[in-house]
Amino acid sequence: MAERKEGFEPVIDARSRVLILGSLPGDVSLRRRRYYANPRNHFWAIISRVYSIEIPENYEERLSLLLSRGIALWDVLRTARRDGSLDAAIGDGVANDFASLFERYPNIEAIGFNGRKAFELFQRLVVPELPKGVFDRIRFGVLPSSSPTPGRNVLSLEGKVERWRDFLLDERKRP
Repeated sequence: MAERKEGFEPVIDARSRVLILGSLPGDVSLRRRRYYANPRNHFWAIISRVYSIEIPENYEERLSLLLSRGIALWDVLRTARRDGSLDAAIGDGVANDFASLFERYPNIEAIGFNGRKAFELFQRLVVPELPKGVFDRIRFGVLPSSSPTPGRNVLSLEGKVERWRDFLLDERKRP
C-alpha cells in the first residue's frame, strides 16, 4: 500500500486575492517542508517571468513576495496515499477545509489550479461540500502544471508562462 503523505498549511493573508492550488506537494517539497522545492519545478521561474522579477533564494522571502502580489498557495489535498510524486499515483485523498478558508479570507477572487489533477480533485472532493453561492464571485482557471514531468499536454516553459500570465494578470481581477 502507498505511503500516506500530508500537505502543508496555506500561505495566505488578508491581501490574498488569487489562490494557486496544487494537488499535493511532491516528495522533494515534503522533505524540505517548502512549496515547490524541487529545483526542476517551473513554479518559481513562471512567477519570475510573469512579474518580471528576481526570485529570492530565501524561502520566506519568496513567500513574502507572493503575498505582496496578492497570491496565496495551498493544495487541494490535506493528505493522500501516493508512491513517489506523480499526480497519477494519488489515491485515498482527503481534501483541505476550503469552507473555513473562504470564510476567513473573503477577498479571494480567483483560483488557479496548478494542473488538471488539482482541478479534478477540487471538483470531486471540495465543490460538493461547499455552501451554495461560494463561487459566485470567484474566477477559475486550469493552468498548465508547473511540474517538469512530461504529461499529455506538456507546454514549453514559455508556453506555461504565457498561460499563467494571462490568468494572473487578467485585467478584470488583477492582483
